[in-house]
Amino acid sequence: MSQVHIITGSERRRRWSDEQKRAIVAAAFAPGAVVAEVARRADLCTSLIYRWRREFADAPAGFAEVIVAPVDPDDGDGHGGGDLHRGPAALPAIEVAVGGSSHVRIPASIPPDLAAAVIKALVGR
Repeated sequence: MSQVHIITGSERRRRWSDEQKRAIVAAAFAPGAVVAEVARRADLCTSLIYRWRREFADAPAGFAEVIVAPVDPDDGDGHGGGDLHRGPAALPAIEVAVGGSSHVRIPASIPPDLAAAVIKALVGR
């Protein structure tokens, strides 16, 4: 006589939020990380991590690092924004005065269409 096993419990197929996916992909491709180890900790296949990475790379550009700082008229260099010229200012960037009261600094490594979208959104506020 044959036996039948009935397995009860939650569905095996899990639903991952975009935040969870991004966190797992970031952990898997962090310096010194091993994708197989991250996959094992998250209890998923390594191929799923590579698929998520591909999906995020194919997705339209999202948010970029943007620094908005108040204009410092006493800066002395003629264009204000004294706080913007410290630290990461040595990196190439695009600076835009917004409304005369703020400067926006967008790193030059950002794709041009994303930089244009950021500026358009800020000017439209």
